[in-house]
Amino acid sequence: MPDYLPHTDEDVAEMLGFLGLASTDELFGAIPAALRLAGGLDIEPGIPEPDALARARARAAANEAGGLVCFAGAGAYDHEVPPVVRALASRSEFVTAYTPYQPEVAQGGLQAIFEFQTMVSRLFGLPIANASLYDGATAVVEAVNLGVGATGRPRVLVSAGVHPHWRAVLTTFAAGTGHRLVEVPLRGGVTDWDAAAADEDVGVVVAGSPNYLGCLEDLADVRRRCDGLGALMVVVTDPLSAGLVKSPGEWGADVAVGEGQGFGTALSFGGPYLGLFACAAAHVRRLPGRLVGETLDADGRLAYVTTLRAREQDIRREKATSNICTNQTLMALTAAVQLGWLGTTGLVEVALRCARGARYCKDALVALDGVEPLTGDTPVLFEFALRLPVPAALAVERLAEEGFLAGVALDALVGAAGDGSVGADDAAHGLLVAVTERRSRAEIDRFVAALDKAVR
Repeated sequence: MPDYLPHTDEDVAEMLGFLGLASTDELFGAIPAALRLAGGLDIEPGIPEPDALARARARAAANEAGGLVCFAGAGAYDHEVPPVVRALASRSEFVTAYTPYQPEVAQGGLQAIFEFQTMVSRLFGLPIANASLYDGATAVVEAVNLGVGATGRPRVLVSAGVHPHWRAVLTTFAAGTGHRLVEVPLRGGVTDWDAAAADEDVGVVVAGSPNYLGCLEDLADVRRRCDGLGALMVVVTDPLSAGLVKSPGEWGADVAVGEGQGFGTALSFGGPYLGLFACAAAHVRRLPGRLVGETLDADGRLAYVTTLRAREQDIRREKATSNICTNQTLMALTAAVQLGWLGTTGLVEVALRCARGARYCKDALVALDGVEPLTGDTPVLFEFALRLPVPAALAVERLAEEGFLAGVALDALVGAAGDGSVGADDAAHGLLVAVTERRSRAEIDRFVAALDKAVR
């Protein structure tokens, strides 16, 4: 669409004249000829804007995801986004929201973040929550950074129940920080902590509940083990679980993290999402990202400011425990609107509907010939793993033809060889299914019938 090219021929000529150059080739003369594009780009000539939009719509229409009934999860969930959330969060005042550095012109944004922090603090049962992070994976990395910085010990026990992609991100960052990660395998869907050798060098223990297979873990046992090791306890959780079970803080967690996409943010093909982070008050100076506080101004009026930021996090980078100095204001504000709209009662209702739907769906699916629960009788909440008599990827493909996004094949998460959470055979035949409040009983019944057909 040539209408949107930023520079006219006259603009270019004026710029070259000001620089004393004869052509753009001279402008880019420092670039070696071998790196320059010689024959031009193999693309069509420009077309009018309506034609370009029509072509984009046609390509978008070829994507089936929008028309499939979603039973997929694995960290991104098809929760309902009420119209009030879309209406408020899409207001022009918030579209360009960013970290509000100047309190004298950003009281509204700062107050919204403060309310968001308060809600996250209550969800996680911990006194301090930050202004948000990029996503759940980033939050796990930052929690480990905080824990190692606080204990001074680089050895980190990580449950294989933490999402495989999040563990992969943690491994990538550990290559630079020098943290020594030790993966603790699962047995029966929950972490086999006895398989991890007790080591005085352990500074952080990372557990997940519900873990990525949907199973609830014994966090009281994790707390006892952390006390014995002198390690910080980091809990990775689905924040919606706070509507039904004890919060990480009630179990004694030092840090709790999670993904906030389910609170008002659409799936959006993977982002932008929202990292949630809360911790005990003792660690506030190591908190990643931003923190908004409530105070009084010079005239005694209520005011909001960014506060308690250790200068090392932003300026003395070699001493920092975090490399993040910002936040996801727009996603955080969206989550605050959603949580405010739901209230405590609404949160419980949504969580209960998800849990009941998951229980009904699981019971119906495991009644099918050849389908069995991958994690045995271990309690699950909103998500569960099945072992199918056919490769899970094949079942997902067949169910797409029936109008369902059936779930996530485990080998797509952990690889064909499996990992500490599942073995190779379970990875190939394992299907992770999630049920949200959007799924009706009729949809679940049709899904069960379609899966029965697919595995036969």
